[in-house]
Amino acid sequence: MITLAFYDTKPYDKKYFEAASSPEVSIRFLDCRLNAGTASTAAEADAVCVFVSDNVNAACLQTLKKQGIRHIALRCAGYNNVDLKAARELGITVTRVPAYSTHAIAEHALALLLTLNRKIHKAYNRVREFNFSLNGLIGFDLHGKTAGIVGTGKIGKIAARILRGLGMKVLAYDPVEDAAWAKETGIEYCAFERLLRESDVVSMHLPLLPQTHHLFNEKTFSLMKQGAYLINTSRGKLVDTKALIEVLKSGKLGGVGLDVYEEEEGVFYEDLSGQVLKDDELSRLLTFPNVLITSHQAFLTHEGLSKIAQVTLENLSRLSQGKEFIDATTV
Repeated sequence: MITLAFYDTKPYDKKYFEAASSPEVSIRFLDCRLNAGTASTAAEADAVCVFVSDNVNAACLQTLKKQGIRHIALRCAGYNNVDLKAARELGITVTRVPAYSTHAIAEHALALLLTLNRKIHKAYNRVREFNFSLNGLIGFDLHGKTAGIVGTGKIGKIAARILRGLGMKVLAYDPVEDAAWAKETGIEYCAFERLLRESDVVSMHLPLLPQTHHLFNEKTFSLMKQGAYLINTSRGKLVDTKALIEVLKSGKLGGVGLDVYEEEEGVFYEDLSGQVLKDDELSRLLTFPNVLITSHQAFLTHEGLSKIAQVTLENLSRLSQGKEFIDATTV
């Protein structure tokens, strides 16, 4: 039997993990996030389950080791919130679920783009107030325009196919090119700078690494096409928020759709409706009429949540039996 301490539990987490539960794993659901200050709550557990908002740094890992934790199960694909070097040194296994909401996230990127371009959010609010005017709601045909996909992993490839299906020309940038896929789909790989210059829509689908931190900054924004749309459903720190605010103020970008934000920890996934938002940069972004922000929800589909629970619990069961993990990446 494996005892799992499950952090930052939301109602949908509990629902899907209980539905996928197995007799080999006993789950203790906790509302708090995992960090150095809360790691002691993992006492008597064998493993912990964490999400993108948990901070599993070296100090946290040291406390977990003292508690007897052998395994950290990330119920997400990204792992930038875990000190992997410290985990290896302490002998703690770290696994993730690399492909749980690939279609969901690609589809959410499209939803952000369509909503921004066709002003669906504005039209919805107007009609609710019996304002049926069309003034200020003009968009443009995506058909015949150019989309740039930055990162052609599983999600990026799906997003590219969706945009091709709309009749868009698709340019792609990735340090590791898949020539066979590009030929099959009619998608063209090119230099990052060319993609920025020629794309009417730029969508990000890449991990947060030292070399991708603030990939979109003052310099790269200056290369983008006038009136271009920027979509980010990957990681918030890919974008320099200060630079983004300045380029929005200049009027260069036509619209920005964000499902992630650079400093989202402690804000996203929480109900702050009765409070003053203390993040000045997020507050400023929310004042722009051409900025649409969702709270890191691109993964949130029935299929995605089911896959996360199934893979995570199956791997924990296998840990208890000394078997190899399935459909997961050990990092």
